[in-house]
Amino acid sequence: MKANRWMKAGSLVVAKAAGTAAALSLVLGVGTAYAYWSTTGIGSGSAANSAMQTVTVDAFIAGDTPATTLVPGGSAEVIVRATNPNAFAVQVYSFTSNGAATADASHPSCTTTGVTFNAPAAPLAPTVSIPANTSILITLPGAASMSGASQSSCQGAVFHLPVTMAVRK
Repeated sequence: MKANRWMKAGSLVVAKAAGTAAALSLVLGVGTAYAYWSTTGIGSGSAANSAMQTVTVDAFIAGDTPATTLVPGGSAEVIVRATNPNAFAVQVYSFTSNGAATADASHPSCTTTGVTFNAPAAPLAPTVSIPANTSILITLPGAASMSGASQSSCQGAVFHLPVTMAVRK
């Protein structure tokens, strides 16, 4: 009988120990989870910002041909070549006029061009990104218009439209 009682007492001790261990594990687990979610810390970091190099805009060059031509009373697309010398891509934000239109050198008597630049709304839509260290063509549909006041000597001229392009990183 004493052996049974001792076994029952031993089983009770083991059961109490297991219960205590389970409760302690639960409390420690909750404490760890609480510490994980409520912990704050202090540290420091740093970042460097490099200067953005100038993204350039050039008139189209040999091989870049517009799909539309400019006629008095009409409009045509404007094509620009944009070059991004940076090590990161940039997004074209807007274009604005930066002076009067002039005719090419082979049309010196074309002094009244009647040509104007119609800047697209900013921000440019659809968005245009220029990849790092790349040059791309950007077509601006209907961005040039010619009034009926342009001279006959302007016929067949290529017009230079000074524009400014704004980009963002």
